[in-house]
Amino acid sequence: MKKIHLLLTAVTLILFSSCYTVHTAGNSGKIPPGQAKKMTGSQSAKPYAPGQQKKY
Repeated sequence: MKKIHLLLTAVTLILFSSCYTVHTAGNSGKIPPGQAKKMTGSQSAKPYAPGQQKKY
C-alpha cells in the first residue's frame, strides 16, 4: 500500500510540474532599442524606440 501511495504521489508531481511556465515582466519578447540598433548595425537607436514609431 505504501508503494502505491508513493508511486501515485510521484506521478502527480510529474504531471503538475510540466504545467509551470515562466513569465517575464513588461514588454515580453521585445528587445531594447539599443540592442535592435546593434543587431541591425544602425547608427541611431531612435527609430527603434517605442515613441518614435508611427502607427498606420
